[in-house]
Amino acid sequence: MYGECGSLFYSMIIKSIEPHLLSCPLPEPAVYPFHGGCRTIYKRDAMVVRVETEDGTVGYSPGAASEDNVRKIEKEIAPLLIGTRLVDPTKFVETQVDQKGDFIWSAAGAVEVALFDLWGKANQCSVTEFFGGRKQESIACYGSAGMYQSAEGYAEEAAAVSELGFEAYKFRPALGPAEDLLAVELMREAVGPDVGLCLDAHAWWRMGDSSYSAAIVEFLAEAIAMHDVTWLEEPLPMDDREAYAKLRAFGYVEIAAGEHEQDFLGFRTLLGRDCVDIVQADVSHHGGFSGISKIIDLCEKRYATFAFHNWGTALETVVDALIGSCFPRETARWLEYPQYAHRDHRVMYPFSLSDELVPDAPVPENGELPLPDGYGLGVEVDEKVFSKYPYQKGPWSKFELDSPKSTHCLSGDHAQEWTEENVS
Repeated sequence: MYGECGSLFYSMIIKSIEPHLLSCPLPEPAVYPFHGGCRTIYKRDAMVVRVETEDGTVGYSPGAASEDNVRKIEKEIAPLLIGTRLVDPTKFVETQVDQKGDFIWSAAGAVEVALFDLWGKANQCSVTEFFGGRKQESIACYGSAGMYQSAEGYAEEAAAVSELGFEAYKFRPALGPAEDLLAVELMREAVGPDVGLCLDAHAWWRMGDSSYSAAIVEFLAEAIAMHDVTWLEEPLPMDDREAYAKLRAFGYVEIAAGEHEQDFLGFRTLLGRDCVDIVQADVSHHGGFSGISKIIDLCEKRYATFAFHNWGTALETVVDALIGSCFPRETARWLEYPQYAHRDHRVMYPFSLSDELVPDAPVPENGELPLPDGYGLGVEVDEKVFSKYPYQKGPWSKFELDSPKSTHCLSGDHAQEWTEENVS
């Protein structure tokens, strides 16, 4: 029975809560021209939350990397916990959201995971034991990489990723409808019939006046279905629920979305209005372990597939895998595994911070990610990374549009505007 650790709990008074915002600059900015503009990536940001108790035990968590999240943790969450005894964190996020609103969902989730790491260490068990235990001993991964390159470049990268044993490859085309369709055709030829192709269209609605219309998206959905595409991700602006429901109703290809939802109601709406076949979310952005548990549980009840959006560090990959393992594969089907160039020069750009943060993180074997067996999260964080990769203020990437002529700078590790530097 968890909690029977003698006097251990009596010494587990929370001493400090530290959100560490980090930056990993690219050796050179990565410049990606696309249909109607250009995207430049300067760095990758990350956040790690460190919670220490008075007896010296430390819990860690990944978090959505933004200055706003750091402020929420330091100013609104930490004062409530420092000096208190560590207790079961199961209701922590729910309590915070009830008190302060959904705007604190992500920040509270980050602290919650670190508390669960501590709670697992105190109970001498994996965090998965607090969520019903493991239904999967490994998680199926899809290799995720390509961004705005030529059709031939995508085919080469898809072949490289499939050689590593992944069941599927995710890419991000945005070079115009004809070139995007050609990319799918060439990739299918390159990888054969047995490797899945996941098309992430997150830029199709970010091209200004060149953004794809609903009619073009429908045409492409029908055309790519001929090449057995696994899913079409975010092909339309996320707030246009009606357009998503209409596109899904055609049944050409499975529709995936969810990473930009801000609260649990958003996920209920996606499924309630029949907008998607595949729901995507991650621990860092969607309410920690408890938030993701609610989302996957909802998918299970609605017979929908859940696929982790996971575009960050190896610590995020481990955390997502752990909670995903607590659900059957019929529901928690996929884990995104970013393939960075520091691992394989044939793909994308490097993000060395990712793996240096968790040197003992498991890696996929034939497309399956094994789970760590230690207490709490089961992995060790190398805190030398905190000083090696200090945070660099400013946007991590920007979109420059041809029409209307404008620049949109993105903050953190997601798609929020960097308001101090945005011009239009």
